[in-house]
Parts: sequence; structure tokens; C-alpha cells
Amino acid sequence: MLLYHIKIKIFKQIGLNLKKLVAFITSSLPNNDFTVELALSMKEAGVDTLELGLPFSDPVADGPVIEKASLKAIKNGFKLNDLFEVSSKIAPKLDTLWMGYMNPFYHYGVENFLKKAKEFGINGAIIPDLPYEETLQYKDLFNQYDQSLISFVAPTHSKERIKLVTKNSKKFIYLVAYAGITGSGAKEDLSQVISNVREFTKTPLYIGFGVDEKTAKEKSQGVDGVIVGSTFVKVLLDDTLSHHEKISKIINKVKVIKEEINS
Repeated sequence: MLLYHIKIKIFKQIGLNLKKLVAFITSSLPNNDFTVELALSMKEAGVDTLELGLPFSDPVADGPVIEKASLKAIKNGFKLNDLFEVSSKIAPKLDTLWMGYMNPFYHYGVENFLKKAKEFGINGAIIPDLPYEETLQYKDLFNQYDQSLISFVAPTHSKERIKLVTKNSKKFIYLVAYAGITGSGAKEDLSQVISNVREFTKTPLYIGFGVDEKTAKEKSQGVDGVIVGSTFVKVLLDDTLSHHEKISKIINKVKVIKEEINS
């Protein structure tokens, strides 16, 4: 680990770009104070961007781990004000995106969400069940509030589709590692997809789905960063661990993953 930190220092001195780590955690699980402490600890350990998950009863793109976490947070009494409270304490100190499904955004009002995002220093949103064609109606609204709406690219996308989806991409592009749900660990050859994305945009490309300590190095090849969720959320769900132990275990995972993708 010491050698890794020396390497990081050298990289920064000579201007080389490090691969980024985006981390997903479920907001307010088990409570708001814990989420804030965890997020800021993850930043110190090497997380570059936080995906703060908005608990929802039907997270269609997520596997059983994140779904269980969402339902547990809701059962504990999660409300939107909890997300806002947590965000107000994290976003000024750590680049933060809201990750959630369209239903809560729609019912609260997309512009109302964006106003809150601007107020707290949130930098954008990831809405996995919002098709590209439907994002277009919100494009101007997101721009008005200086928010990024993250674009998705999947292995099943044609070259023409990739060109279309990446045309107005901001911040980074979310490359789905396989067709399916998060956490399942499936594998697909993504070399052609990555090549197609590189042809049409200079927006950084991050890979998500199935990334953990064991797979991070392999999956990070050819991309600019990784998005990790289920491996952290599993720890949040482990009720045999104390709050301190959960944070410590997640921090160790963060350090290993950040080292693996930059080794």
C-alpha cells in the first residue's frame, strides 16, 4: 500500500491521469449520520465520486443486494428529506450524484429535484430506467441547473446507437458491463463497444456492474474508471458488524479497488 501511495504521488507530479473510482451506497442505511460518516471516509480512502442511492421499491436495474438495501431503508422510514439532509453534508466535500429511478423524480418534480441538487452542490443524476429518447425532454432543464444526466452504453448497442447516445454526454459515460442486473458478475467482450465509444466522444468512460476487488483490474482495462456498488452494499447489510466495522471494511475495499485499477 505504501508503494501505491508513492506511485500516486509520482503520477500526480508528472501529470498522468489516475483511473477514477465511483462508489454507490444506499442513502440513510441505517441512518443519515452513518451515511455521512461513511461517504466522507470513503473519500479519504480514494473515492472520486459518490453515487448516493435514492431508495426505491422497484429498482429494476439492480440485483438482489441493492434491492434489499433499498427495501430495508424504506422499511426504516426513509423519506426524501433524508436524502436532502445527507446530501447537504456530503456534496460540498465530495463530488456527488444522485442515483435513482424515474418514479420519485417524476412525482416530486424533476425541476424541484434539480433545484435541490443545485442548492446542495449535487452535480448530476443517474436514472437507469429513463431511456435516451426521454432524456431529451429534460436536457435543457438539466443544463439550466448545471447538472449532468449520465448517459448509458450497453454491450447490445449498435455503433449507430452509441453515436446517438454519446453525442451530448456529460461528466462520464456509464458502460454497462453486461446485459442484466448489478452484482451478477457476468462477463462480455467489451473491446468493440469501448472502441466505438472512443470513436465518437472524448467523454470519460466508466464501467459498472460486477466490479469488486477481484474484478476491478480486469474490468478497468481500456476505460477511465470503475463504478462499484454491490460489494459495498453487502457490507451495509451485514448486521453482524458494528457501524465502525462496516466503515472499516468498506474503506479497505475502496483502497484495494483504487490500487488495482491503477496498478
